[in-house]
Amino acid sequence: MGRYAAPRPNRPFPVRRPPARRTLTPAPIVIFGGRRVTAQCDGRVQILELAHSDHDVIVFLEAAGLDDPERILDSPDSVEWRGGRAHRYEAA
Repeated sequence: MGRYAAPRPNRPFPVRRPPARRTLTPAPIVIFGGRRVTAQCDGRVQILELAHSDHDVIVFLEAAGLDDPERILDSPDSVEWRGGRAHRYEAA
């Protein structure tokens, strides 16, 4: 062995990536009659908050890691409205 170590193979510098977005499963969001909002995320159902408007739901879903939640509020594949009409938030 010589005085110098063998050259190391080229290794790229570590890439800093943004935190991973959580993946929501199909039809994971449920908005209940009292307008409690839940989301199934990473295999678990999480209670997000109590919504009083569509804006509240959008804010909760953004905080849960969903991109562009406004687009899916009327999608039955993504959102299920239970115990009341969609987009209605008056007290039951």
